[in-house]
Amino acid sequence: MADSTPAEEAPPSTVAQKKDHKEKELYPMSAWKYDAFLHTFSVLVDLFFREVHPRGAWRVPRTGPILFVAAPHANQFVDGLVLQRTLKNEAQRRVGLLIAEKSVHGFIGWGSRQTGSVPVGRAQDKAKPASGVIYLPDPINDPTLVRGVGTDFEKDAEVGGMIFLPSTKGQSGSSIDISKIIGPEEVRIKRPFKGKVPLQQLTGRDDIDENGNFTNKELTGPKDGYEGTKFKLAPHIDQTEVYKAVFNRLRTGGCIGIFPEGGSHDRTELLPLKAGVAIMALGTLAEDPDCGLQIVPVGMNYFHAHKFRSRAVVEFGAPFQIPNDIVEKYKNNQRRDAIGQTLDMVHQALSAVTVSAPDYDTLMCIQAARRLYNTGKKLPLPMVVELNRRLAVGFSKYKDDPRIIDLMDNVKDYNKQLHYLNIKDHQVSYAKMTIPTVIFTLLYRIIKMLVLSIGVIPGLVLFAPVFIATKYISHKKAKEALAASSVKIQGRDVMATWKLLVAMAFTPVLYNLYSVLFCIKVYQDRLWGRVPEWVPFWLFFFGGWVVFPAITFAALRFGEVGMDILKSLRPLVLCLSPTSGYSIHKLRERRAELSDKVVKVINDLGPDMYEDFEQARLVSDPFRADGLLDQAGLPKTEPTPPDSPHLSRKNTTRSSQAIPRNESFSNIGSVGIFATRPPSRSRSRSSSSGGGFGSGGFPVSGFTVLDTHEGFNEASNKIRAAMRQRGQLRRRKSGFSSDDDASEGA
Repeated sequence: MADSTPAEEAPPSTVAQKKDHKEKELYPMSAWKYDAFLHTFSVLVDLFFREVHPRGAWRVPRTGPILFVAAPHANQFVDGLVLQRTLKNEAQRRVGLLIAEKSVHGFIGWGSRQTGSVPVGRAQDKAKPASGVIYLPDPINDPTLVRGVGTDFEKDAEVGGMIFLPSTKGQSGSSIDISKIIGPEEVRIKRPFKGKVPLQQLTGRDDIDENGNFTNKELTGPKDGYEGTKFKLAPHIDQTEVYKAVFNRLRTGGCIGIFPEGGSHDRTELLPLKAGVAIMALGTLAEDPDCGLQIVPVGMNYFHAHKFRSRAVVEFGAPFQIPNDIVEKYKNNQRRDAIGQTLDMVHQALSAVTVSAPDYDTLMCIQAARRLYNTGKKLPLPMVVELNRRLAVGFSKYKDDPRIIDLMDNVKDYNKQLHYLNIKDHQVSYAKMTIPTVIFTLLYRIIKMLVLSIGVIPGLVLFAPVFIATKYISHKKAKEALAASSVKIQGRDVMATWKLLVAMAFTPVLYNLYSVLFCIKVYQDRLWGRVPEWVPFWLFFFGGWVVFPAITFAALRFGEVGMDILKSLRPLVLCLSPTSGYSIHKLRERRAELSDKVVKVINDLGPDMYEDFEQARLVSDPFRADGLLDQAGLPKTEPTPPDSPHLSRKNTTRSSQAIPRNESFSNIGSVGIFATRPPSRSRSRSSSSGGGFGSGGFPVSGFTVLDTHEGFNEASNKIRAAMRQRGQLRRRKSGFSSDDDASEGA
């Protein structure tokens, strides 16, 4: 197959246009290099993550230009690999990513070139501490004037460059573009600084409310005696070549992927989106209004993103197009308004596929509330994400409601008790066991863990140097990234990347060393005399490259189950202690009361959020009407007949249509044109989410009728598109292909 760009995915009518643009492409994508790279390095994703579940992949258009906007950017380089792999496997689309220019070197740079990535220079990467301090001399009457003390703006700054304020109080530092340099100690910025923290940094005043407004209007200057704040300056970054490459790729029917937050981070909420994503979309449509550009939001939802063998859900939202009136505004020099409206659309779309919380403690409370609400059930991983999202939206809307405040306080207290006992929420149910049952379960699990250790210990010993190196270097790089960033909290967003990079570098060296030592041992005594003289040494070298990785992989699989068993031993031991056992029993009673409270609050506030609350439930009401509990402190539930689903999708409205039918119901998920889950997902072990749909004792309902006109039209369009694709495939096989098909196979 000849080198080609994603132009092969556009309609045949644009083939001639694509050939014209192909020669001009700055960062060309080679299809075979792209596929070979992903095929080779996708094994890293399978090794690092226990499960990566794609959700909503059926939404991704199979043809035409697409701008993928992905967030949150929680893993520095792993996010890009996961996104590219998922799109290729699930939607057969190749996507060129925007990558920071400072990263285009070494292995990352080589990999980015194989996949047609576009390097982007970022101001924050080139920001340097400047001399002197700055402040706002008149923040009320002239908020765009910035004055310095001991500065030299004429030498150090430039028009179009940026001023960066330091991060403080767990918040990232603000940044503003420079519009005019007045003198060595004065500049004018494009727009005023917003928010309480940056205004405090620049004025030293305490009379600023949460919205960034000054309460004392009589004082127009900074606080008396305030000297100013330190700052950084970044030069102007010319992005002309970047936009040219993006426009060309999109106009020719290709795909571009961007993380619009501007950089990776480990925060629990979305960072403010950069204007670049809007400029790319609007600029493409301004040059070619008929190109059919669509924007697809992608939620990168991780569970412990930096940890080995964690889980993830990659969720694709509904594609949308930018209205013509916004494009006309952009073309008619109303760019600020057009860009702002586009960014609002992108942010709303991303909010529908991500879980966002104001801080880590709130996120932990939301996840705890989901477990308390979903008592006794194992949910599929995508449904766990959806429940978290809905609870996060509910908290954001009702965070000042006394019921929510009281509930959050109780949940925080419950989490503290779990942390004190060092047990997990699902392990509280162990308290219902009798002492003989606890003893038997403990002994059984210890024996099982000892048996598994037979397969774990050899591989653990062999791979120990890599484990030690990855942990040490990843933590060191996290500290360096944290020191150089104004948005990171602990620098965990770079840990997964460095764990993979270090493992890739150290593992071949380690296996090669083991193979050489193996050959030396054979040379010395023919492996204690067990190897015949006629067997060549090179066979043992290559045999070592088979045996040692196999031992390591077996240790990985056995160790995965063994760690789950090991984590379950502590609560069993605590149950045997009179003091701790009593604490767990009291905690179980507390959990039952709190679960009842969570359900009551959700049932009270849910109908206010969704008109179709009862019909749109992801899970049925965990409690019966009488609210009785069983002996374990769990809600009594009526036995569900096989044909009686827990979930109902009848009479659904917009709020419930966020759950794709083909991924929420088992029967239609098996149909080829609708299925998006790879068959290998069932291999996930010890899944907290219960594995695949319908597993873990969680019955799901069948596919209900298409009860809305829009739903019927959408399904009809999907079926027609699938039939067209199949027709094209038959024509290719029979040799009667279009020009576009021919160019693809060239």
